[in-house]
Amino acid sequence: MQIEETKLKGCYIINPKVFGDQRGNFFESYKQDLFEKSIGYKVNFIQDNQSLSNYGVLRGLHFQHGEYAQAKLVRVLKGAVLDIAVDIRPDSPTFGQHVAIELSEENKKQIFIPRGFAHGFIVLSESAEFFYKIDNVYEPSQEGGILFCDKSLGIDWKVPLASIQLSAKDKVLPTINELKF
Repeated sequence: MQIEETKLKGCYIINPKVFGDQRGNFFESYKQDLFEKSIGYKVNFIQDNQSLSNYGVLRGLHFQHGEYAQAKLVRVLKGAVLDIAVDIRPDSPTFGQHVAIELSEENKKQIFIPRGFAHGFIVLSESAEFFYKIDNVYEPSQEGGILFCDKSLGIDWKVPLASIQLSAKDKVLPTINELKF
């Protein structure tokens, strides 16, 4: 397993070593001691979540505030998504910047998104099963989000606008400049 930091401090890409033969393959998807040594601190993942979405479904850009902020370790079990992490830490030199990575069942990559980031993904394949670990409970009153098409973020979602499917609440999220921290 190779863990490398992105241009956004604290956000990491995890590339597994996949061992395969005629029977299939094997890889370690998470190894706590190596993971924590690589990122420099302990993370106590308390819950695993999984979703199934069709082509063009965009979930995000979401985050939790304050004491309910969440770190996530995400991957794709089936299909492919474009995964986005946006730095929303007001004092960060990379505030408002993002990283985009394709996660798929083929490449088996993962991304660790620390607290203080907004997160979202869009399905690039016919459908995708998305899996993630979180380190804090979900509290609806502390939920926040950023409009996916906020021009100041400059995100290329890789899917034509007419094919993007959003929830009603994701259609009316504020831009990053309208957030109140």
